[in-house]
Amino acid sequence: MSRTPEIRFRDRETGAIRTELLFGEKELRFLYENAFGRMLTDLVLRREKLNHLYGWIQRSRESARRIPHFIRRLGIDAAEAERPVESYRTLDDFFTRRLKPGARPIDRAPSHLVSPADGRVLACPRVTGELRVKDSRVTIAELVGDPALARRYEGGDALVVRLAPADYHRFHFPEAGSASRAKTIGRGLHSVHPVALAAGAPAFKNKRSVTRLETGRFGPLLLIEVGALIVGTIVQTYTPGPVARGQEKGCFRFGGSTVVLLAEPGRLALDDDLVESSARGLETLVKVGTRIACARRPALV
Repeated sequence: MSRTPEIRFRDRETGAIRTELLFGEKELRFLYENAFGRMLTDLVLRREKLNHLYGWIQRSRESARRIPHFIRRLGIDAAEAERPVESYRTLDDFFTRRLKPGARPIDRAPSHLVSPADGRVLACPRVTGELRVKDSRVTIAELVGDPALARRYEGGDALVVRLAPADYHRFHFPEAGSASRAKTIGRGLHSVHPVALAAGAPAFKNKRSVTRLETGRFGPLLLIEVGALIVGTIVQTYTPGPVARGQEKGCFRFGGSTVVLLAEPGRLALDDDLVESSARGLETLVKVGTRIACARRPALV
């Protein structure tokens, strides 16, 4: 298999095209661009118990020594963190850090839907049949684990927000409403990185959580948090019931992962710049709480 080129993305704040800094790039490319590596991933590494073991290592006290290197290697703005760097007791503790109040202002315009996470977005309008990301494909029914529910979202819009290791790894509600209890489905863990997706990794069938968010303006939204290789744990921190726009929903443990947002047909007008970049296969880096779409229909409440 040929080597996937450098991963480039558009920085929405600056408009610049940037190259992603990969954490463990050699290992990732070996696992998905080498025949033996792919076999090793399929037979051994994608198993949840091994991923939990890796996570346990990142939660050991010894792992704290790697925090400064982790920050430097990925260019993380540690000044945004809620606490001083030296106060984090493990690498995973820093990875799941909260941010200082006000670090992510929430767009309050009623007609705007906001990003549920910091990450690299692909906007997929009018998804029919399959959701395609690079060479990885999944039907809506497979993604949500419920064929009857999936039929409501056929022809609707999807936003795929990929969180890289450098990103803030807590995810939030994109709108106020009433949230169901998260349902865990799927098993096994593949990487969600473009290198893995280009190799056809079935990442969107990984272990994942599905939550239904009933809203007035945007209709019923589905939020799907997708686990990934070395991210065996998705933590939900919210209480089912009424939630606020921008409220924390949960976090991913160490690694990179993805949040998929689904809307019914005709509910959203995805932001043009996201759609245009996505059509060129280019992800756009966005911040949690910033606008990613507008409502097509008037508010129902």
